[in-house]
Amino acid sequence: MIAAANRKGYSNASVSAVIEEAGVSRPTFYDYFEHREACFVDTVKYVQGELMNVASTALDEAPGEMALEAAVTAIVAFATERPADARFLTKEALAGGPAALDARDAGIGEFARTIDKRLSSAPHGVEIPDVPLAAALGATYRMLALRLRRGEQSLAGLDERLCEWLRSYRTSATKQLWRVVKPLPLPEQSPYLMPPAMRPPTPLGPGRQKLSKHEITENHRERIMFATARAVQEDGYNAVTVARIMKLAGLDGRAFYRLFSDKQDAFTAIHELGFQYLMSGTAGAFFAGDSWPERMWEGLRAATQSIDDTPSFAHLGFVEAYAVGPVAIQRVEDSRVAFEIFLQEGYRDPDVLNPPPTRIALEATVSAIFEIVYRAARSSSTPETASLLGHLLHIALTPFIGPSASNAFLASKSAVPGGAPKPRRRAALPRSR
Repeated sequence: MIAAANRKGYSNASVSAVIEEAGVSRPTFYDYFEHREACFVDTVKYVQGELMNVASTALDEAPGEMALEAAVTAIVAFATERPADARFLTKEALAGGPAALDARDAGIGEFARTIDKRLSSAPHGVEIPDVPLAAALGATYRMLALRLRRGEQSLAGLDERLCEWLRSYRTSATKQLWRVVKPLPLPEQSPYLMPPAMRPPTPLGPGRQKLSKHEITENHRERIMFATARAVQEDGYNAVTVARIMKLAGLDGRAFYRLFSDKQDAFTAIHELGFQYLMSGTAGAFFAGDSWPERMWEGLRAATQSIDDTPSFAHLGFVEAYAVGPVAIQRVEDSRVAFEIFLQEGYRDPDVLNPPPTRIALEATVSAIFEIVYRAARSSSTPETASLLGHLLHIALTPFIGPSASNAFLASKSAVPGGAPKPRRRAALPRSR
């Protein structure tokens, strides 16, 4: 399964492909696995178990306060020594559907709990990274997935750079605020939030003959795009069919194939629309701030509230893209690079640390933010990502200005654990049915 999925992707890692790689018969396959998905999920769990065995040894040998750095170093070493296994776990598992994602996330969660126990055993007063552990591990997985997908032959130095990034979050073990992701009171509604939230157009009524052919085509196109987003959120990309999309859109199959070649084409169109919407709102809010921390606050506040107002787009963009194929994966990577632009402004901040964060630190920061948004999108059909704004800002600001200044800024916004709650923003617009 590892060889078949790495070479052909999850969608093409059929039972036939697996038994050809394994050199066994089809009946032998079904002696062990009920279906392909069961084999795939068991393989995710197997590779995660192999990684945990390696990491456990590293954790046992490291001081408690170095547990997170030891774990990240072990993950990179595992990817160096067993690149095929690491590629399957860090990249291909993201394409395998809900059960595979559950296995991937559960493995990271178990890993994080193990690290948390080791950190809790650190001597009183020692400094340890105050960063969400699952987000740091997920960021490491994502950065490895990118490099292994590109076929990079050497990961030399990546572990040292990641550990340097983690050290920027070090604070006293008695003053930890951010190691566990817990929702905080929702911030006030951003005045820069783009109204209204994206919604599908109204189905055409009896008077549609008064519309031009172009207007009718655009109505059908947008209804299909929004139906694709809803279908993917509800069923997962792998399970979605054109028939299911057209039922939600209220159109027949002929309308679909006049406008899109297949479901991947429709996914790409709605992904692009959602990304443009998110980036426009984020950029508009970001440049309204005076200082760089204020800009990050405004940008991420608008971004998280936009995500919460359009949950199907969040699920489509942050959860399902890896299942679609290389084009969608490249779009995910492009969006990550686009969000790095907001961080790069931090180098101009008068309080930036010396030395400033490295290029790898920027990538790790955005990857950790993406991991948190991904988990929020998976956790609920109506996530409240804005309740995690403090965590996202802490991850973004700290490598540039240090934990003390970052916490002080967030405290001024009542966005730290225990801070005074602010009024809830307006409810998200209802999803069209």
